[in-house]
Amino acid sequence: MSNANQKYFVAGTDTEIGKTFISAALIRGLVAKGHAVAGLKPIASGAEPVQGVLKNEDALQLQQASNMGLSYRDINPLCFEPAIAPHIAADLAGQLLNVEELANKVVMPDDADVVLVEGAGGWLTPLNQTETYADWVEQEKLDVILVVGMKLGCLNHAMLSVRNIESRGLKLAGWVANFAQGKMNMAEDNLKWLKDNMPAPCLGIVPYQDKSKSADDVAQLLDVSTLL
Repeated sequence: MSNANQKYFVAGTDTEIGKTFISAALIRGLVAKGHAVAGLKPIASGAEPVQGVLKNEDALQLQQASNMGLSYRDINPLCFEPAIAPHIAADLAGQLLNVEELANKVVMPDDADVVLVEGAGGWLTPLNQTETYADWVEQEKLDVILVVGMKLGCLNHAMLSVRNIESRGLKLAGWVANFAQGKMNMAEDNLKWLKDNMPAPCLGIVPYQDKSKSADDVAQLLDVSTLL
């Protein structure tokens, strides 16, 4: 049975490991089961003007996957043009970026069955000189879904992220193994280690996908039942 208004933060073990791809697929999988789902990308850097409004490709993908009819600004309230670390992009734009600003700008729809909030970069991405994105997640008490980019070093990155998530009293709801950068040497051995050591269920293993694969295709590889 679905619990109304479940909220999750989708974090990554690194940048460029397919958080948006996996987030969109999770949303599609939940929508396919008849749920109202909102995908949010509160902070995005790397954007282009669309009819005079800066828009980020990742945020647009989440908007397309969701079925709540949210405006772009609802999904991505903090958008920066250069594709650089968000705290540096905010500084260059003369904009404040901190936990309080996030709390004020991010509105999670009460009528959604599930809200998926995609982070930026890795788990401890800075907001400024003293605060990280994880501080906001801790304040909001969001359960975490970790996208593990399957590449050399991912075991260390995954466990460091998990240890910090747990140290904040947050729950790791699940993790996804994503081969975003192609094949990995000894992949099965690495997957087995993660399955044996991660303190949450594996929601799916996603092999390298070319551009022809859609979020709907990938959704079929993911088990979203534990998120409801």
